[in-house]
Amino acid sequence: MRILLIEDEVKTVRIIQQGLEEQQYEVDVAYDGPMGFQLASRHPYSLIITDIILPGFNGLELCKKLREAQIATPVLMLTALGTTDDKIVGLDAGADDYLAKPFEFRELVARIRALTRRGSAPLQTTNVLKIADLEMDLDMKSVTRGGKAIPLTAKEFGLLEYFIRHQGRVISKVELAEKIWDVTFDTGTNVIEVYVNFLRKKIDKDFTVKLLHTHIGMGYVLKVIN
Repeated sequence: MRILLIEDEVKTVRIIQQGLEEQQYEVDVAYDGPMGFQLASRHPYSLIITDIILPGFNGLELCKKLREAQIATPVLMLTALGTTDDKIVGLDAGADDYLAKPFEFRELVARIRALTRRGSAPLQTTNVLKIADLEMDLDMKSVTRGGKAIPLTAKEFGLLEYFIRHQGRVISKVELAEKIWDVTFDTGTNVIEVYVNFLRKKIDKDFTVKLLHTHIGMGYVLKVIN
């Protein structure tokens, strides 16, 4: 289960992220409103946890923007503002639940379980991942770019899914080996380079804007370079 945590206090982020990962949740982090909205728009999260006071724009504005964009992911607000009026404002902005600081971690986990069990009727197709004009339908196991179908093998599909879920981040060969091949990286093999090249030819060769880039000595990144 993948959760987006939006919080600008580094210490709080570390505590919550570590605790949730110990509970077997996958946690992505944003430290301001704009980055939180960008990540929430790109990825199908099971839950969004956000503080109200954030740089860029606050959690209330973030929640309103999410709902206006037809993103129905459940939102749990964390804040030191714990009066009834504060809670009403948060819920009216589109939040699904509200937890006042300080709180016990076990209560946070209980709220998460309740919200993810309850879920919400999706307002958008959450099983379609996108970057630029490339779309990946996880249900149909299909990929298109600019409306053109791109046939991929099962391994290429898994590799592209990992790249698109972590778009904008440089991913090392070691990480790809562990996450896609489920093996300890062997420095003597070039299997990852081979598959990345296969994938690059299929999704980039016939298109002007290139998406899959190599960072020499570091790994690969899927992103749009303006």
